[in-house]
Amino acid sequence: MTDVVDAVHAVDGAQSQARAELESLVRIPSISADPDRRDDVRASAQATAELLAAHGLESVRLAGVDGSHPYVIGEWMHAARGAPTVLLYAHHDVQPPGIVDNWDSDPFEPCERDGRLYGRGSADDKAGGVAHAHAVSAWLNTSGAVPCNVRVLIEGEEEIGSPTLGAFLETHLDELRADVLVLADAGNWKVGVPGLTYSLRGLAAADIELRALDGPVHSGMAGGAVPDPVVALAQVLASLVDANGDVAIDGVWDDVRPPTASERAPIPGLDDDPDGFGRAMGLRPGVRLVGDPDATLHERLWFRPSLTVIGIDAHPIKGSSNQVIARAAARVSLRLASGQAPDRVVEQLRAHVERHTPWGLELHVRALEGAPAWQTDPTGPAFDAARRALRAGFGTDPVLMGVGGSIPFVGPFADAFGGIPALLLGPADPHSRIHGENESLHLGDWHKLIVSEVHLLDALASTAR
Repeated sequence: MTDVVDAVHAVDGAQSQARAELESLVRIPSISADPDRRDDVRASAQATAELLAAHGLESVRLAGVDGSHPYVIGEWMHAARGAPTVLLYAHHDVQPPGIVDNWDSDPFEPCERDGRLYGRGSADDKAGGVAHAHAVSAWLNTSGAVPCNVRVLIEGEEEIGSPTLGAFLETHLDELRADVLVLADAGNWKVGVPGLTYSLRGLAAADIELRALDGPVHSGMAGGAVPDPVVALAQVLASLVDANGDVAIDGVWDDVRPPTASERAPIPGLDDDPDGFGRAMGLRPGVRLVGDPDATLHERLWFRPSLTVIGIDAHPIKGSSNQVIARAAARVSLRLASGQAPDRVVEQLRAHVERHTPWGLELHVRALEGAPAWQTDPTGPAFDAARRALRAGFGTDPVLMGVGGSIPFVGPFADAFGGIPALLLGPADPHSRIHGENESLHLGDWHKLIVSEVHLLDALASTAR
């Protein structure tokens, strides 16, 4: 126990260093979805590798396969005989900033306000990588050893659906072999209350393009006879959801596994406070939540499919003129429930769009990367260790929770090693606005997360002993 206390004290003494390291990483615009940012993603990987090496990880290197953004791998494999090997996962790539003018500060210049650090990637997920580095070095700097063997993997393309993950795992399987996965890319129940995630929705996506013309034409000369592809696209997109905002693609609900009675049981503090959830998300006054009103809020967020139009291409308002444009396109993203296969959902989307495209417009549908939903039974020694560690770090019991988002890495990695336990925790909270403007990290909870990880490494080793 003395060793744990010393390691926690080391974390306490390194808060300023950890923040400076995180701010340095946030300043790198490692947007994996932007081909023009490939050099920035590589710079982020290199900076992450230097961070891991500075904190005592060995054999730190950049890795990848053909066409991938760079992953970062490191390890410390000198624990006592019989100690488990724990893989610590995070990712260093980030989402695009969105509409920069909507940020209250530069998205790539970290800024603290009211105990939160604002910047793209602050909570999702550069804080996770820094947390792993400090949890390891806290042990090395105080005891000279980590209680268990540690491997660290920091991915560079999680935000684009991990398109080369299968090939990467096949190539680097022996370098990543572990008994437990600890993933710091999830979040907490609320500020001050940790979460332990056991359920993730899956992901499917496609680009839909409608073309009417070879090129734009004068709307006064052609309007009223030539179809407008933007209006056609609007009709198609509107057909994808029903009056409640639920997915209305033909056949898409056929494979959904209904939640069990226990999964449907209302959760105090969430289902009984939809207005509070709306405020946390920044919902404008008078805007109503969508989804089946007979389903609990958490069921809509964790266990049911949803659809979002995440981008539209047409002529921007700036520079527009009186013309019928030639084409319009949208990127549609679906979160998937347990039981749904991404490829099948995209084909259902394709068939639905074909049936609902008006006026004979030329249609093109391009499937993007996807991943199935993931769920695990949050019981057993590893989960008991995680509960104890989070309680020690936060001073309160963690909440077992689902997350409506997707982390493609979890299922394939756990399966690659025979279904090893996957412990999902992380630095975000409902106010973090990850993927949105003004993304932020609660600095106090981030410190508690690092302390929890120090306890977790010891708890997992103790479980093995």
